[in-house]
Amino acid sequence: MMKRCLGPAFLLLACGGPRPAASPVPATQAGATSLADQCLAEAAAPRQPRSDAPEKITLSHVLVRHKDLKRPEGATRSRGEACLRAREAREKLLGGADFAEVVATYADGGDATAGKLGSVSRSDLDPTFADAAFALGVGELSHVVETPRGFHVIARSD
Repeated sequence: MMKRCLGPAFLLLACGGPRPAASPVPATQAGATSLADQCLAEAAAPRQPRSDAPEKITLSHVLVRHKDLKRPEGATRSRGEACLRAREAREKLLGGADFAEVVATYADGGDATAGKLGSVSRSDLDPTFADAAFALGVGELSHVVETPRGFHVIARSD
């Protein structure tokens, strides 16, 4: 499980403020487009790496793929559905769920490593992923981040 600094309240403040209220309407009903559009906009928002970030950090992530990727690797969900699925995974993690269990439930292709990427440098990563990852402090969880591989929720453990 991801190490937490000062508990869930710290994570919420450190990761962008209060959690959005859960929608009472399932994503397959009215309003799903606006929820998906909101998720996609948040996932595309630029992240600013920390100026004090070390050369290497230890990361894990939840990866959710969609059918519109260059390499969807069997994914059948739409881009919006994938973003919302990644957002749901993030909510579970913020609620205290075990990281490996969230990866097993929500991720595409991370079962063998339980989402662990290990110690990485910026040059090891996609630039968008690297910006989001290196913006995190130890024990922090990112917002949903979109890269050419899909949607990610990134956790920094060291």
